[in-house]
Amino acid sequence: MASESEPRTLHTAAPYHEDKQGSETLVEAAYPVTKDSDPPSLSDEFPEGGLAAWTTVFGSFLVQFCGFGYATSFGVYQDFYTQHYLTKQTSSAISWIGSLNMFLVTSIGLVSGSLYDRGYFYHLMIVGSLLQSFSLFMLSLSKPDQYYQIFLAQGLGSGIAAGLMFVPSTAIVAHYFRRKRTLVLTFVASGSSLGATIHPIMLNNLLNGPVGFSNGVRASAGLISALLLIACLCMRTRLDPPTTPVNYIAAARKCIRDVPFILMIAGGFLFQIGFYYPMFFFQLDSIKHGISVTFSFYSLVILNASNSVGRVTSGFIAAFTGVPNLAIVSTLSCGILNLGLIGLSNLASATVLGVIYGYFAGIYIGVWVPLMADLTPDLSQLGARMGICFCMSGFGSLIGTPISGALLTSNYIWWIPALFSGVIALAGSMMYTIMRLMLSKSRVKGRGTQLEELDSHP
Repeated sequence: MASESEPRTLHTAAPYHEDKQGSETLVEAAYPVTKDSDPPSLSDEFPEGGLAAWTTVFGSFLVQFCGFGYATSFGVYQDFYTQHYLTKQTSSAISWIGSLNMFLVTSIGLVSGSLYDRGYFYHLMIVGSLLQSFSLFMLSLSKPDQYYQIFLAQGLGSGIAAGLMFVPSTAIVAHYFRRKRTLVLTFVASGSSLGATIHPIMLNNLLNGPVGFSNGVRASAGLISALLLIACLCMRTRLDPPTTPVNYIAAARKCIRDVPFILMIAGGFLFQIGFYYPMFFFQLDSIKHGISVTFSFYSLVILNASNSVGRVTSGFIAAFTGVPNLAIVSTLSCGILNLGLIGLSNLASATVLGVIYGYFAGIYIGVWVPLMADLTPDLSQLGARMGICFCMSGFGSLIGTPISGALLTSNYIWWIPALFSGVIALAGSMMYTIMRLMLSKSRVKGRGTQLEELDSHP
């Protein structure tokens, strides 16, 4: 159901490049130029703004607020379930609810990306919005110590709903922007961190106040439903789907032969095993270390507010450092700060770790999608590659926090999961570093080939 205003243009493959504007592709790679012709302006192909473009960006921002932003607020539920609502379950069992939700948010992209490429954008948005609303209202009906009810509603239902919307709502931005794409995508990504800041404040005050669990979740579900309705009304497609939909099997085969892309997937998988540990356990960690309950309720807010700043500024920083370099710095910093959680003991340490970790985590999320675009020479396959990358890397988020919860044990031995998450995150950062070296090697090789051709044709 795409608009008929302009047909989709398929881009020819281009060599990898490290563009300091993020995901901007060289004009010559997309448009062959002869001596007697001037390269067409990028503005002729991409509006780079306008009412339809910015309302679509705003709608995508709201989807991230209600989907990924709500999923990364699970730390509030982790604390509440552990201490009040699912007291018969272990921390590991409870964390499976949030980890499955997070895994489905990204891995369902393998399906939603394919459907998006076939022109089912509006169908995905409407079905995902309705399912998200339904799942949260069903969550409000779950009873104490009924683990399966919460698992089905929050872990499975809400995860599938957010997953149906996540990739299409991000990919639709590419219909309108190329030159500004990295900057716009970082703004869209900041919607999830803003959601992860607002939702914990709302949920902590509702769940732990006189309103209670059932009415508190219903109030949250009402807010989500209203915002998703606005998002569906704002977003519009501009390009027609390709005449021949992208073959995911063929795209996967190309990915297998694409060494830097495979290294990016491997890095994402390893890094995300440790990435979500602070987001799920930071509030509980603060409370168990004797920090005041009032501050602990806002510990996730501090982390996610800093996360929002990181996502917004990542686009500006990437313009100077390049997207691959910034991904390495952010993952390395997050791994070191995970190890730093071993020393969390008082209010000052919790504040410092929350602010710094949140900032670098926000930078990583802000550059993740632009990095995928940067490693996709044929933008007609962007939806397919995003789906494949989200799905494969998402397995890290699925197993990471349950492993950390199991290592934590019922005795709350905090240094063991912190050590595990830090080391595995650093291993992911190493994969990104190798990816960066491979990109540099391919770029040098490409320049050498060009020089040889010039020498052979004086």
